[in-house]
Amino acid sequence: MLQLDGQRLSLEEIDAVASGRISVELADAARLRVRAAREVIEAVVREKRVVYGVNTGFGKLSDVHIPASDLEQLQLNLVRSHCCGVGNPLSEAETRAMMLLRANVLARGNSGCRVEVIETLLAMLERGVHPRIPEKGSVGASGDLAPLAHLALGLIGEAIVRWGSVDRPAADALREAGIAPLRLAAKEGLALLNGTQAMAAVGGLAIRRAQRVARLADLAGAMTLEGLLGTPSAFDPRIHQVRPHAGQVASAAHLRELLDDSEIRRSHLVGDPRVQDAYSLRCMPQVHGAVRGALEHAREVIELETGAATDNPLVFEDGSVLSGGNFHGAPLAMAMDYAAIAVTDLISIGERRIDRLVNPDVNEGLPPFLSAHPGLSSGFMIAQVCAVALLNEAKVLAHPASVDNVPTSGDKEDHVSMGMTAALKLRQIATNAEQVLAIELIAAAEALDYRLPLRSSAPIEKARGLVRGMVPRLTADRALSADIERVADAVRTGAFDQFADW
Repeated sequence: MLQLDGQRLSLEEIDAVASGRISVELADAARLRVRAAREVIEAVVREKRVVYGVNTGFGKLSDVHIPASDLEQLQLNLVRSHCCGVGNPLSEAETRAMMLLRANVLARGNSGCRVEVIETLLAMLERGVHPRIPEKGSVGASGDLAPLAHLALGLIGEAIVRWGSVDRPAADALREAGIAPLRLAAKEGLALLNGTQAMAAVGGLAIRRAQRVARLADLAGAMTLEGLLGTPSAFDPRIHQVRPHAGQVASAAHLRELLDDSEIRRSHLVGDPRVQDAYSLRCMPQVHGAVRGALEHAREVIELETGAATDNPLVFEDGSVLSGGNFHGAPLAMAMDYAAIAVTDLISIGERRIDRLVNPDVNEGLPPFLSAHPGLSSGFMIAQVCAVALLNEAKVLAHPASVDNVPTSGDKEDHVSMGMTAALKLRQIATNAEQVLAIELIAAAEALDYRLPLRSSAPIEKARGLVRGMVPRLTADRALSADIERVADAVRTGAFDQFADW
C-alpha cells in the first residue's frame, strides 16, 4: 500500500501502481493539509475576493468576473470545454499513472480542492475505472489541459471509461463500481486541469522502459562481441578511471562482469592479428554510459515533478492565493527531448553491431547474414533492414519538440512547452529501442551458436539459453516478426532484468 501525501514518487512506484501491483491510499497528514487549503478557497468565495480561477474566467478571459451563483457551472464548463483531445487513448498503465500523479499533486494541499476530489480519483484507481484519455491535444502550456480535462470528465460521470475491459459510459461504470460521481465546487475543475501529469505519466513510464534497454544494451553488446571474436581489453578499468563519467565506468564494469572467464575469448588470445575492434564494439562503455547519464537526468526531473505543485493559482498556509506558472512543462519537455536523443543513439550503435554480425565483409568468419544456407536462404538480412527502419524513425522523432512554440489562448499563453509531444515521441523511440535490442539479442545468440563447441561466460550462456527458450535457431528461412516481438516483449516485461546491473 502506497501512502499518498504529495511526496516525490519513484518511477518504480509509479510503474507498480500503473500495473496494478500495489494499491494507494491518502495519508492522514495530507487530509489535514488539503482541508486547510480548501478553507482558504471557501473564505475567498465568502468574502467575494477576486481570485483567478475561483471567480474569474480562464486564460484570455481572466478579467471576466463570475458571480457566486455561477461558480459551480464555471468549473463544469471548464472541464467540458477543454475536452478537445484526439487520437488513440492512452494505455491503461499510462492512464493509471496519470491518475496517481494528479492525486499526489492535489495531496500536497496547494490546490484548494476538497478531500473528496482525491478520494474519488483513488477510488477509481483502486476499482479499475479508467477514463478514456486521447493522447493528442496538449501543448504543455497551462499544463496538460486537454488530457487532464478528459480525466476530470470521467470523475464527474460524463465520459467514456474502461471498466471491466469494456468501454462504458462513465455514469454507469461509476454506479456499478460504487463510486459517486464528483460534483465540482469552486476552483476544483481548475485544480484537476492545471498540471503536467499527462506528460509526466507517459514520459516517466517511457524513461523507465528506456533505462531497462540501456542496461541491457551491455548484454546484447557483450554477446555480439563474443560472436565476433572481439576483445574486452577496451573495458579495462584503467581506461575508464582516467575519464570517470559515472555511466561509462558503470557500463565498462558491467561488460567486464558479463564477459568474465569466457572460453571463446581464451580461444583467440594468441595469434589474433587484430589490435582493436570497431567503435560499435570498442566504445560501448562511452556510448552506453552517456545514454545512462542522460536517462538518469531525465528520471531525476520526472521524479522531482511527481511531488511538485503544478496548479494555478496555488494556495499557501498563510492564506495567500498566488498566480504563477508552475504548470509550464519546459523542465519535462527538455529532459524528455534529451532522453529521446540519447535513446536514438543507443539504437544507432546497436544497429551497427547487428550489421557487423550479418555483413560477410566484417563478421569474422560467420556465415553471410547468419544463414545456414547462404544464397538459398537470406538468414538475418532483412532483420538488419528492419533495425535500420526503426532507427530512421527514431532519428526523425528525436527532433526536439521543446524548441517549438505556437502561442495559444488569445496570446495569453504566448510560450508553450510542447511537453506532451516530447513524451509521446519518447514513448515510440523506447518501443523502437526494445525491438532493435531484440533483433541484436536474437542475432547474437545465432552467432554464438556458430562458435560452438566453444562457450562464452556463464552470464552470456544463460542469456543465450533464455533467448533460445523463445526463439529456435534459424536452420532455414522463416518469418522472424513474431520472434522479434516475442523477445521485445520479454525485454519490456523484465524477463532479462537478471542481466541488467540495476
